[in-house]
Amino acid sequence: MKLPRGKSGKRGYLDGQMLIAMPSMLDERFARSLIYVCAHSSDGAMGIVVNHPAANISFSDLLVKLEVVPKSERIQLPTRAEGVKVMRGGPVETERGFVLHSADFFIENSTLPIAKDICLTATIDILKAIARGDGPASAILALGYAGWAPGQLEDEIQGNGWLHCAADRELIFGADIDGKYNMAVKKIGINLGMLSSEAGHA
Repeated sequence: MKLPRGKSGKRGYLDGQMLIAMPSMLDERFARSLIYVCAHSSDGAMGIVVNHPAANISFSDLLVKLEVVPKSERIQLPTRAEGVKVMRGGPVETERGFVLHSADFFIENSTLPIAKDICLTATIDILKAIARGDGPASAILALGYAGWAPGQLEDEIQGNGWLHCAADRELIFGADIDGKYNMAVKKIGINLGMLSSEAGHA
């Protein structure tokens, strides 16, 4: 999988940042979303929603469905594998899995380093490693991703669609999935009650 890196190969200023959907976000797919930006450049942007769990599917269900482990072995999965959460990563390629994980795991030619301690791997090998117990210390599996055409994300930010803040491990991998959105908003010191849908248009 190739991430948008721009013709110069330069990273964009939002690489490795979190996007926080404004309360006024009209697109229901992104309402109260927190998105980790994996790539941002003049070619566009790509990110993973980290706070919308996939309905009715667990990581062990997926491992069985993808035939990574036989059904009879799902009860023997290592504790670390049981802790991996499955997210609705975004509306693009929803049949595909993307694993956002800590940088203690790397597969040559498959793993893409994003920030100093965060990587993305979209091959079945990482699922096999997690099922064996040799995967990364922290990981979430996202079904699909969010994508923006060149200039589209910048326009949406200017139109008060998104706020952004620095990423941290708790926002990406934290167990309190429902609380992530409020944590991110607090991190930038904003009171949600103060944000009206007309923000910036006074």
